[in-house]
Amino acid sequence: MENHYASTLESPVGRITIFADDDFVYAITFSDKDIELLKENELTKAVARQLEAYFKGDLKDFDFPVRQKGTEFQKGVWQNLLNIPYGETISYANFSAHQPLAIRAIAAANGKNNIAIAIPCHRVIGSTGKLVGYAGGLWRKQWLLEHERAIAQKGQTTIKF
Repeated sequence: MENHYASTLESPVGRITIFADDDFVYAITFSDKDIELLKENELTKAVARQLEAYFKGDLKDFDFPVRQKGTEFQKGVWQNLLNIPYGETISYANFSAHQPLAIRAIAAANGKNNIAIAIPCHRVIGSTGKLVGYAGGLWRKQWLLEHERAIAQKGQTTIKF
């Protein structure tokens, strides 16, 4: 039987819950799920510390083991999200330029990412620069992008709604 653990973290974008088994993180969410029966483990505590450092502006790259359930295609999209530099954005069109006929499938896979912030699906925006599609809410996406740009000193944020 596989063990499951959870830690919560209060952040500038609300409560974050980290879910893991003995070896891998499988979700970081903004949702209020009932975790009463789940205890923390060293992995969930370490991820909470990394997220705290991210919010302080002291961490740009996460280094904890992740395993999400998904198809090989989805896992490939999630892996490609890690190539988007901290403090930068990319449009869905540019993100899927290597497979332009799969733009909708790539966008759908992006939307199924369960590892918020650490697998930076928030860095993908609309072609016009407009914020689109973020499961955690567009206000969180805007906050995360503005936070990263301020820390990375990338200049003014030009985010549109």
